[in-house]
Amino acid sequence: MRTVIQRVSQASVTINGIEKARIGQGLLILLGIEAEDTEVDIDWLCKKIVALRIFSDEAGLMNLSVQDIKGEIIVVSQFTLFASTKKGNRPSFIRSARPETAIPLYEKFVEILRQESSQSVQTGEFGADMKVSLLNDGPVTILMDSKNKQ
Repeated sequence: MRTVIQRVSQASVTINGIEKARIGQGLLILLGIEAEDTEVDIDWLCKKIVALRIFSDEAGLMNLSVQDIKGEIIVVSQFTLFASTKKGNRPSFIRSARPETAIPLYEKFVEILRQESSQSVQTGEFGADMKVSLLNDGPVTILMDSKNKQ
């Protein structure tokens, strides 16, 4: 499981011209799922994300988590995070989980993130053509992969 975590001042997701989700200060999480991922990956990532100290304290140091600031979260499915560009010019997405595997894991990730964070967690729509808008704060962008825990 792979994530791109962006600290945002605001973010939104629009589908077919209709706003599906909007947050103020918090995290925009792009989530890629591969076929081998399990709930162990979800648990590890959710715990790390919730505790990630990437928000500034009163001294301007990154010492606060999304929980500490009572921030909001949007999770957007992003199968392209597992794109392989080793051969040719067209990316291969063979490592990305098929929808029948990915959707239940995506839904479980959102559920566990809500439980772990006790914060508002909004979502895009799995498989939809989404327009994601964000105002990256910092900018702060963190990449995390559950297969690279060490």
